[in-house]
Amino acid sequence: MREKPSIVFLIGKQMFRMAFGLLYRWHIEGMENIPQSGGAVIAPNHIGFFDSPLVASAMKRPAYFMGKKELFDIPIFGWIIRRTNAFPIKRGSQDIIAMRNTFSILKNGHLLLMFPEGVRSKDGKIGKAKAGVGMAACNTQVPLIPVKIENTDAMLKFRQIKVKFGQPIYPPKNFVKNDYISLSKKVLDIIAEM
Repeated sequence: MREKPSIVFLIGKQMFRMAFGLLYRWHIEGMENIPQSGGAVIAPNHIGFFDSPLVASAMKRPAYFMGKKELFDIPIFGWIIRRTNAFPIKRGSQDIIAMRNTFSILKNGHLLLMFPEGVRSKDGKIGKAKAGVGMAACNTQVPLIPVKIENTDAMLKFRQIKVKFGQPIYPPKNFVKNDYISLSKKVLDIIAEM
């Protein structure tokens, strides 16, 4: 994994910042809730295709991402996303390499963007929690930062996009597998109330 963001990441971040600011008058709240150092799981709801670049552009610190493996197989696009701190995950199976990457990123003090629902919502509503973010936080003992995203499911309507970072949630020190899903569910419940 890259220790420093690539030039592609930095240019992309500035381009998205300009686009979200000019076209969508984006509103960002709660930046003080993002740790200034150390690992953390950034956990937004997932309603639109541009949620990952939106959240990454809103933060000062660079973040890592995981994306479905199929995206990395698309010519040119796959080359670009590999240079934006992204790594592939095989959905529908236990991807040991993706899990190792996840744990390594967090243990080395970086931010990792993961969606508690795992997949994008088709109706714009918060979906069902998957165990991923809870597992990552528990096994690396890093905080989870809930993030509420609004209006990226209707970008063609040019509504104001909102991004709100919530207060950190800390995983239990002594945990069992059932804590993974309950922690992920807690994040989504907090997002729903934000």
